[in-house]
Amino acid sequence: MTPPFNPNMTATTPPPVMEARRWLEGVRFSEAMPLINVSQAAPVDPPPPALRQAIAEAALSDDAAHLYGPVLGLPDLREELATQWSAAYGGSITPDQVAITSGCNQAFAATLATLAAQGDEVIVPTPWYFNHKMWLDMGGIKTVPLPTGDELLPSPAQAEALITTRTRAIALVTPNNPGGVEYPADLVHAFFTLARDHGIALIVDETYRDFDSRSGAPHDLFQHPGWDDTLIQLYSFSKAYRLTGHRVGAMVASPARLAEVEKFLDTVAICPNQLGQRAALWGMRNLSDWLSGERAEILDRRAAIEQGFARLPGWRVLGCGAYFAYVEHPFGMPSDALCKQLVRDVAVLALPGTMFMPEGSADGARQLRIAFANIDRAGIATLIDRLAAFQP
Repeated sequence: MTPPFNPNMTATTPPPVMEARRWLEGVRFSEAMPLINVSQAAPVDPPPPALRQAIAEAALSDDAAHLYGPVLGLPDLREELATQWSAAYGGSITPDQVAITSGCNQAFAATLATLAAQGDEVIVPTPWYFNHKMWLDMGGIKTVPLPTGDELLPSPAQAEALITTRTRAIALVTPNNPGGVEYPADLVHAFFTLARDHGIALIVDETYRDFDSRSGAPHDLFQHPGWDDTLIQLYSFSKAYRLTGHRVGAMVASPARLAEVEKFLDTVAICPNQLGQRAALWGMRNLSDWLSGERAEILDRRAAIEQGFARLPGWRVLGCGAYFAYVEHPFGMPSDALCKQLVRDVAVLALPGTMFMPEGSADGARQLRIAFANIDRAGIATLIDRLAAFQP
């Protein structure tokens, strides 16, 4: 007799990026038309040479880099993040309000482990980041969709109408994945006030903060006395320093919250990757100019995407920023079927809006996510040409 499966797990959708890769099976791409992969928002290039050298030196000379470390992370890295974030946001963050995690997805999982149990609820704007939805489903936590409309900006008033006695948090991502939009500071502030007034948490995932097109702090939440009673901020070093394989993220929250987080992390990974943490610390201390160049390149690609889609009849850009464009297609077929056909006909792999929306969503059937972090201006021009030539 087969042992039973956890029904929460079996009800959780497969990982979308892995699902999309299966569409490539059996498809041959010609030299004249190689695959353009805009499905995943992760750097494919390795870290810059100086950072790789720092990692190599740590591996060779720092014995502690190969041992267990503190569950909540390397003290020097926690202190560096607290110092830099305090300056960047004009607020007050202390090292004991910082935890280092094995990637930002783990930071989200650890956060929810301290906030919600089976049957509780979390409000999530749609289109949502699918890994957030997957983790909530695995835990039997109800995802309450908050529609965002054509501007992809959530409404605090609409969110308030969704709050119940089981609501434990509102989860925002800015700059947004998958929508690309940068939430205005006053909108983020309004959600903070809403969460504080209702005694729930506001989770703000700022994985892509380093590629925000705006100058200055994107919000003022860390300037509020007692911010850590409400706010939980999440971050990833992976995108900034190309450390995806090293799995290094962070969360900023109250010391009381992090004491509970420590229980979760100790049972899952014991400590974050030691070499990855040292790489993140070296990057924070030495790569600010290099990171500015990376940001400028991403912003240039963003402009190229906006210019390119403007010349595609019937296509519409709903949001564009950080690594993403979220677009509406003009064809009379659902986006999941469209994306499979794009692979076969024009060698383009993108993710359909159906992967970011509740099942059966009419909006999701009309939308696609384009992750442009790994294609330059020339690649973007080729992408636009292929979409222009596509005929379903």
